[in-house]
Amino acid sequence: MPHLSSAVSSSLPAPVTTPEQARELLTLPDAQLFASAGRLRQAAFGDRISLCAIINARSGNCGMDCRFCSQSRHNQTPIATFPLLAADVLRQRILDLARWPVRHIGIVTSGGALQQEELEQVLDVLRRLPDAVRRRVCTSFGRLAPDALQALARAGVRRFHHNLETSRSFYPQICTTQRWEQRYVTAQHVRAAGLSVCTGGLFGLGESWDDRIELAFSLRELGVDSVPINFLHPHPQTPLGDRPPLTADEALRIIALFRHILPGTTLRICGGRPETLGERQSEIFRAGANALMTGDYLTTHGCAVEQDCAMIAAAGLEVTHP
Repeated sequence: MPHLSSAVSSSLPAPVTTPEQARELLTLPDAQLFASAGRLRQAAFGDRISLCAIINARSGNCGMDCRFCSQSRHNQTPIATFPLLAADVLRQRILDLARWPVRHIGIVTSGGALQQEELEQVLDVLRRLPDAVRRRVCTSFGRLAPDALQALARAGVRRFHHNLETSRSFYPQICTTQRWEQRYVTAQHVRAAGLSVCTGGLFGLGESWDDRIELAFSLRELGVDSVPINFLHPHPQTPLGDRPPLTADEALRIIALFRHILPGTTLRICGGRPETLGERQSEIFRAGANALMTGDYLTTHGCAVEQDCAMIAAAGLEVTHP
């Protein structure tokens, strides 16, 4: 396969600004759809690919009933469950990841929202980090109130992650303990606090293409900076544990669809990448992605950073270093 940077032309596709245009886009054959998405990625980001990695800082025992989630206490998936990591452990894990060529180091906690006492513990850890490391930290602490988000911003955090998961229309079939609108408002609060907004979704839940289009336009409306694209890795003993994974072709078409609706937004391929794409993982760049999560995910294994860096180099692209 030729290097992506030499495979794109200078002409850019017309903007996709309506759901009707998005549906028409999906009638294109793969080669045409991906070539168009690749031109948009190249125009916005050149040959640069951004990496992130995460720390599972509090695992399991979540009170929400998300049908896909191994960390919900409504499900019985056998995973490691533990409270918020001790301050010295969390600090060391952040410093360990800071040695990797990752621009963003995510601290992720299970549950609807981090409690105030726990938030203070994390803030104390953040304040004691070197400036160069602290500016790379992003957080995923659930449905935080505006004052808590502002406290994170004052402590030097620059980005907050909070997924919408799926469309407003489909969400009630996935979770009943939180409304989609609450997720949307949290993302608005993140922006109001002066933080960069990292908000995306999970695909393969049984949603339709119209649901995917609806989600993409919701993210566009929010003006998010980074969109994590996750693919369902069916966990045993969850309500969606028996769902077949998406095919690689469908996953790549989702990426290309989002690139056309969000042409200048970072599309970051995250959970479920190895299982869904297998040997075709390098095609995410051709389909329009410009970022990915490396290392392990919350409760499943991912790809080693060395492996991902080699894949990026083989595609004729380069890792954007911190």
